[in-house]
Amino acid sequence: MTFTIHASFLPHTDPEASLAFYRDALGFEVRNDVGYNGLRWLTVGPVDQPGTSIVLYPPGADPGVTEAERQTITEMMAKGTFASLVLASADVDAAFEKLQAGDTEVVQEPTDQPYGVRDFAIRDPAGNMIRVQQVG
Repeated sequence: MTFTIHASFLPHTDPEASLAFYRDALGFEVRNDVGYNGLRWLTVGPVDQPGTSIVLYPPGADPGVTEAERQTITEMMAKGTFASLVLASADVDAAFEKLQAGDTEVVQEPTDQPYGVRDFAIRDPAGNMIRVQQVG
């Protein structure tokens, strides 16, 4: 049996800021943009990987989440500890320079990690931690 990653979910707090980040800064294509009851779900992904997507969702949309849980989620998102994503680039330093030239929040500049990868860390507009690792 073989599995592939089809979609992963990250919360967003501002759909327009998320679009600007994922589409304009990262270069992902927008695959779906769905509104329902005043909320918005965005599906984005790398142009050359049509089978892999990130669904950006409003964190308060799940009816099973209590108000106290929503508050905890909001607090964790603000600290960058609720959700994360690891991306890969053939040239981490060039990717960093491009993102740093915009208004992307930098958490860590490109670093050779003791566990054997070179990467950097940024945050998306909702506070989600994104690490970009060197591959190839």
